[in-house]
Amino acid sequence: MQRTVTNKLHAPTRLQSGAPAPGFTLPDSAGRRISLSDYRGKNVIIYFYPRAATPGCTAEACDFRDSFAALQGAGFEVLGISPDAREDLAAFAAEHALTFPLLADQDHATALAYGAWGEKLVDGEVHEGTLRSTIVVGQDGNVFLAQYRVGAEGHVRALREELGV
Repeated sequence: MQRTVTNKLHAPTRLQSGAPAPGFTLPDSAGRRISLSDYRGKNVIIYFYPRAATPGCTAEACDFRDSFAALQGAGFEVLGISPDAREDLAAFAAEHALTFPLLADQDHATALAYGAWGEKLVDGEVHEGTLRSTIVVGQDGNVFLAQYRVGAEGHVRALREELGV
């Protein structure tokens, strides 16, 4: 969907703190089926990114990789979700030595459920796609923190500060 911008972008419904996190089951880069329920009883950082191997998405993924040990040490797991094919995710993960699961949401149903899919402005035109977003799900399965339209660079550092990690 492409059109010239003439009005405000339509914002998707965003998750609020305390709301139940929508369940999902998606293939990871190796083809395994990963479900949110696999992480029951754990804190999970779910980050949505537009496209593997692009500059911003690479910077964000590498920031999560570099912070992964500290996040895990503080009790957080990390899942990255994009609309990419799992083969593209496998190449991306291998190229950058990513140590957390990348999940393929090719029909963008999970991004929609999390409020991370919608209209965005790219080069003066409105496109529909993944909105860079991070949702932290608590051990109880409820949303602890929801951040939308975050920047690719510096986001992980800011998230760690907010989580006290």
